[in-house]
Amino acid sequence: MIKKIKTYAKITDFGSIARRYFVNNFYDGMLTILGILLGFFILIFKDGQQTVDSHIVILTGFATSISMFISGLSGSYISEKAEQKRLKAELDKAMVIRKKEEEKEEDELLEDKEIEKAMLTVNFNDKNKRKKLNLKKSNKKRRKVKTLQEKAERLASIIVSLVNGGAPLLGGIVPLIPFFFTVRAGINFFIFSFLIIFIFIVLLGIFVGFISRESLWKNVLKMLAAFGLTIIVSILLLG
Repeated sequence: MIKKIKTYAKITDFGSIARRYFVNNFYDGMLTILGILLGFFILIFKDGQQTVDSHIVILTGFATSISMFISGLSGSYISEKAEQKRLKAELDKAMVIRKKEEEKEEDELLEDKEIEKAMLTVNFNDKNKRKKLNLKKSNKKRRKVKTLQEKAERLASIIVSLVNGGAPLLGGIVPLIPFFFTVRAGINFFIFSFLIIFIFIVLLGIFVGFISRESLWKNVLKMLAAFGLTIIVSILLLG
């Protein structure tokens, strides 16, 4: 089973696709929840409240994360299936063209052999039989490769869809962890949540820099810039 998965991974390279989807969507999930938390955080100050019900924050965050999960899962699966159908149609078309070309070449070879047979009076029946047998084996091999390609693409679409949906769900749930430890959350719980987001964004930036072999701090600063921009815009709009 593991050997098959490794083979499928080599054919479709779904590992790099899933990795890219995970980083992007985990990051998107965190920034989305960051906006929601900032809304509650600003609400505490505006209304003069000291705390807010944790279950309201958790339910809002969960509902948003689940919607991102369903959206990412279904959207990715539909787009991947459409892409597979397009590639399959192109492959079928190429196979038909190739088959016609081979049939044409086979007819030409048979004609040449008939001429040689008439001129040299040599029996080429055995050679023709071996040639046809080799052609049948070649066609079977191509059909096997085609089937393997389809299996690999099907597995790739499932894995990519799960990652595309699961990453924002996970990215949305992680910042909500502090709110599970209290009934009413004060400012300090929001600060803990913001710190969690900050730490994970730094880790994502390091990871992206590592796999891209670029400057780690450059990628970290890019992601933190979006983090800071989200905070500034939310405060300006909601403050």
